[in-house]
Amino acid sequence: MATKVVMEALSPTMEEGRLVEWKKNTGDAIAVGDVLADVETDKAVMELVARAAGTLINQAVPAGATVPVAAVVAWIGAAGEAIPGAGAPAAAPAPERRADRPPVVTEATLGVPGVASPGATARIAPTAGSPAAPVGPAATDAPRGDPAVGAVSPDGRMKASPLARRIAADKGLDLAGVAGSGPEGRIIKRDVEQMSVALAPRTIAPSGEAFSDVPVSQMRKTIAKRLVQSIGPIPTYYLTAEADMERAHEAREALLARDETSKFSFNDFVIRAAAAALRLHPWVNAWWLDDRVRQWHDVHIGVAVAIDEGLITPIVRHADQKTLREIAAEVRELAGRAREKKLKPEEYTGATFSISNLGMFGIEEFTAIINPPEAAILAVGRIGQKAVVVDGTVAVRRRMRITMSCDHRVIDGATGAAFLKTLVGMLENPLALVW
Repeated sequence: MATKVVMEALSPTMEEGRLVEWKKNTGDAIAVGDVLADVETDKAVMELVARAAGTLINQAVPAGATVPVAAVVAWIGAAGEAIPGAGAPAAAPAPERRADRPPVVTEATLGVPGVASPGATARIAPTAGSPAAPVGPAATDAPRGDPAVGAVSPDGRMKASPLARRIAADKGLDLAGVAGSGPEGRIIKRDVEQMSVALAPRTIAPSGEAFSDVPVSQMRKTIAKRLVQSIGPIPTYYLTAEADMERAHEAREALLARDETSKFSFNDFVIRAAAAALRLHPWVNAWWLDDRVRQWHDVHIGVAVAIDEGLITPIVRHADQKTLREIAAEVRELAGRAREKKLKPEEYTGATFSISNLGMFGIEEFTAIINPPEAAILAVGRIGQKAVVVDGTVAVRRRMRITMSCDHRVIDGATGAAFLKTLVGMLENPLALVW
């Protein structure tokens, strides 16, 4: 009897998945554990494996389709076996939505500007595939090459230069009613050329599609859902502090000079300091779980990483027990795999506190949105040189602004302020962090 292959929950928060690519084709022999397809979850691209052996007798979902968890995506059975029940696919990708291209418009259809007199008429060269059409009141066409009839003086003479007459005749233009710019209103070459340009049919080329619909990735859908859960129900307040990073700068320079093989960022210092501060402030290292607050005994810091499709927070677990060098190496490795969408679920779920740093983009200060059930997130701005008063003297120092978003159900104002004071103190005296 044929066995269903369903869309599995490949991550703890996954509600639906997009089948990126089939790795097996209909008719292929399947063994238990074979990779059937790549599936995009809300966090990464993962493998859907076979739970039964046999032959892949049907792909119920085409590549590119998004289906909910537990939906049937394929059938495995004996070669030639019929699919149980109806053969309708479990899901199909939405048809591509295209904007209609606007029609090509020429000035011949819009009306011709630039004719001085309402009585002026002109012949316009036809666009491809369409006949020439007179513009303005109906006029009798003169044979091409005849002298053009232009403005007439009181004694009946044409007030147009010979050159202007010849150009008008060559272009098939009627000069009647054209206001000349020469002496005493004489029509000259410039007037005819300007009229010719104004009457020339110009094709208004469409710019292409009026818009582009970009499918929402599984990650972006999850981000949207979690932001709605966070910014509405959570009573959030914000605390901002500024740290003097002069000593941290000196410590980083010394580390880089001593160990050229290692790389240390200021964010690594922030992670290390936050981990140490969280050990001293358990109410910040906590989750809100509706009927209880969970204070974590371990410190697991989520580090926000921007990728093409959104944001993901790989986790430095037991960050308070790791050296600065270990944190720096782990963050680089996790961030690299996050951008390749190769993180495992346990590597991006279960943070007890999160840090988001936009300083590398030149952002001075910002507020970040709490990632529930966590009770806080730290937003880190850029390090810039400022004139500040130090021991009664104005000096130029490297300064950094940090803002913590707090869930007031867990963290009272004084508790959050005490945590930030501890954190700033550690950043300003980083010797204890460098080990």
